[in-house]
Amino acid sequence: MTVHNPPSSQDMEALEAPGRTRGGRIRMLLIMALCAAPVIASYFTFYVIQPKGRAYSELIVPSVDLPVDLPLQTLDGSVTDAATLKGQWLLVAVQGGACDALCDRMLFMQRQLHAMLGKERDRVTKLWLIPDAASVPEAVLQAVNEGSATTVLRVPKPALDAWLAPAKGHASSEHLFLVDPMGNWMLRTPALAEPAKVKQDIDRLLRASASWDRAGR
Repeated sequence: MTVHNPPSSQDMEALEAPGRTRGGRIRMLLIMALCAAPVIASYFTFYVIQPKGRAYSELIVPSVDLPVDLPLQTLDGSVTDAATLKGQWLLVAVQGGACDALCDRMLFMQRQLHAMLGKERDRVTKLWLIPDAASVPEAVLQAVNEGSATTVLRVPKPALDAWLAPAKGHASSEHLFLVDPMGNWMLRTPALAEPAKVKQDIDRLLRASASWDRAGR
């Protein structure tokens, strides 16, 4: 009769290690799927089902992630981490610092849309990105902060263009851009859009994301 020594603890660990690794990966994937499910469902509702008619604005498919290294600065020159923009819906205007007549119009529409959102406006932050070094008139700064504050940041134009892009034949200054709380650019308004129609698109997105997004995130 042959007597075999029982496997050592090291042998047992070596045998069990592949199973533990596979099990850990499966659990991680399940957790990621559960976390992403509400987001996927809300976007499926808006992109595919599109309740109450088709979107007036242009949906960006696939959405474009916020660059983690986007070089942002406040008007006083302080560096701002791009990650601070996440956790909130962003209604973005791209306008030069000197702010011409088109700038005035688009910033007014941004404020108008934000006010029209009513109780949902606390989920949306107004963001003005300035792709140049021009000084911003004090009167313009006062105007953009009427009612609720607007976040104003400078960003080099090449870096900004790598994230947000205008429709063909147009300039970024003719659009407003909507970015979701995860930093995904996913909607662009038509050039010189009608605010009431844009509001309908934003309303649908906010309703579709209500299960996972809350004011004050």
